[in-house]
Amino acid sequence: MSRIEKQPVVLPEAVEVNIVDAENLFKMKGPKGELSLDLISDISVAIEDGAVKVTSNGKTRFSKAVAGTYRSLIQNMVIGVTEGYIKELELIGVGYRGKSQGKTLNLTLGFSHPINYEIPEGIEISTPSQTEITIAGIDKQKVGQVAAELRAIRPPEPYKGKGVRYKGEHITLKETKKAV
Repeated sequence: MSRIEKQPVVLPEAVEVNIVDAENLFKMKGPKGELSLDLISDISVAIEDGAVKVTSNGKTRFSKAVAGTYRSLIQNMVIGVTEGYIKELELIGVGYRGKSQGKTLNLTLGFSHPINYEIPEGIEISTPSQTEITIAGIDKQKVGQVAAELRAIRPPEPYKGKGVRYKGEHITLKETKKAV
């Protein structure tokens, strides 16, 4: 039994949990929305005393390891449906700016053309200023994936630090080549 697996996931009052055995589906509903998780046969999930307990069914190394992973996924679901997740990006560079318009995010990042990024379902993107992007949602994986995709459009370069970066991310700058 892994150390993470031993800890139960405490459910707040506003969260409803439902386990559908026929489909091996774990559903959670809270004030921010609803999430579901596909369960595998190597683990079992039980709801006891306002907490969710995850245990491994098998004696294999995989089933013991995956029980801790699923416990963490369920914990992330609880945080998502109650508080939600937020990632913030900064646009560093002359003329770099972004603007959210409906279901698209318009970015000007120094290319010869503007980039129109389609916002996926379940994600909200806002631009408090032209050089800041805020990504919010209830699914931690989706929020992180969208932030990574936006950063990958123009990652920070190592000489001037221009590009899209996470808020608070430190970029180690290289020294330019010098003539001898």
